[in-house]
Amino acid sequence: MRRLPRILLVALLALGLAGTAGAQAESPTAGPPVAGSDRGPDPYWPLDGNGGTDARHYDIRVRYDFGTGRLTGRTAITMVATDDLRSLSLDLLLPVTGVTVDGRAASFRKPSKHELRVVPAHAIAQGQQFKVVVRYGGRPAAYGYAGERNWLADRAEVVAMNQPHMAPWWFPSNDHPSDKATYDVRVNVPRGKQVVGNGVRVGRKISGARATTHWRETAPMATYLAFFAAGDFAIQKGRSASGIPYYNAVSKRLPRDQQPRITRVLRRTAAVTDWLQSRLGAYPFATTGGLVTSLEVGFALENQTRPTYGSWIYPSVVVHELAHQWFGDSVAVRRWRDIWLNEGFASFMEVQYAAAHGGPSVEQYLDSGWDAACGTPTSSYWRLNIADPGPAHVFDDPVYDRGALTLAALQHRIGAGAMTTLLRRWVSDHRGGNGTIEQFEALASSVAGVDLSGFFDAWLRSGAAPAATADHGLDHACP
Repeated sequence: MRRLPRILLVALLALGLAGTAGAQAESPTAGPPVAGSDRGPDPYWPLDGNGGTDARHYDIRVRYDFGTGRLTGRTAITMVATDDLRSLSLDLLLPVTGVTVDGRAASFRKPSKHELRVVPAHAIAQGQQFKVVVRYGGRPAAYGYAGERNWLADRAEVVAMNQPHMAPWWFPSNDHPSDKATYDVRVNVPRGKQVVGNGVRVGRKISGARATTHWRETAPMATYLAFFAAGDFAIQKGRSASGIPYYNAVSKRLPRDQQPRITRVLRRTAAVTDWLQSRLGAYPFATTGGLVTSLEVGFALENQTRPTYGSWIYPSVVVHELAHQWFGDSVAVRRWRDIWLNEGFASFMEVQYAAAHGGPSVEQYLDSGWDAACGTPTSSYWRLNIADPGPAHVFDDPVYDRGALTLAALQHRIGAGAMTTLLRRWVSDHRGGNGTIEQFEALASSVAGVDLSGFFDAWLRSGAAPAATADHGLDHACP
């Protein structure tokens, strides 16, 4: 995710160009059937994700009505039990009308607005694969969770996008990045509308006045990265110079005088993906692309394979969201406290891209950033522990900007060659999975051949500006 910088957002609002914005706790030994926990692994949002189950595949089928804002759905989830289960939980805000487990009716209830408790007809054995089918419906815009009301829609366009929570507004899930799965998503809307989603478009079937579009993502994906958009879009398709297919969409409802600029910026997607691949190793997915919505949104989001942007799209935000395909999508956080691995790294790739295309070098960026920030060594910029920022601060500026500065200092400390090796090793070792800050620190020390724990403590956790020493990747004290 890249939120608009505060100053830029204020300016764009004044111009009318911008607006708003389950993992498993496995039982080590088998035992009597238990109630799968409605708690996930993350203290930031304890209700995100659920215990006792591992989601493998989501088959999501939804119908959306633009006039009423009502969404009805049928989602089939292929899961594996990680405990002997007499019941299980899923995360879903919308009302439920029916549930089956392996084709047999199951009892269910909503003990809270965010949780769905399912009791199958028979207990499920640890290690057993099973399929739970949930039928549901309601107005997503009517529901809130964790202080968020995330449904982004008007009477002509809808985009299901947000972070860290989005799935419970439109499909049941284990809603935590540590429980990835593959996806088939079918969206039924009026036949005059187009639907864009993750991965590859499998097909489109017209039936009377409506049409169903089928998108498929075969690489493991976190729930918050699953999205669909429906509206009136201009589509661009092709292949990058290295052969990666791309699929771009620009809302036709954007002002006509803005559309040429927006289209030109979005077209950079293919070349930027190729450049990132040259630096980080093979692109982790089958396709790339992006979508620009006409809806007012104050952030861009790295939906897997196809980031979404607002009308204010600019070149470096494209670099940021595409860098997330490696840092955040292919290699997802294991806990939300690890968010620096997403945002700091994507921001650092903006720095790398600028340096490779005529902008300031990484060393110049480090010098200027250090000079600008070190004069207030105990300011809020430095006080935030970006290795554990807390749920209220996961998207604060230091996570992005100080995060990128940390990586620039790390490169200065270990050398550009070692930094390239480190980043390529990180995304290769954790491809399709998850990672933690502690794992990255250990890998960095291994690649560098020196203990870097003091470096990371100083930059990430100390609560003050690091001392200006070579061990911290710095050449000079504050001016």
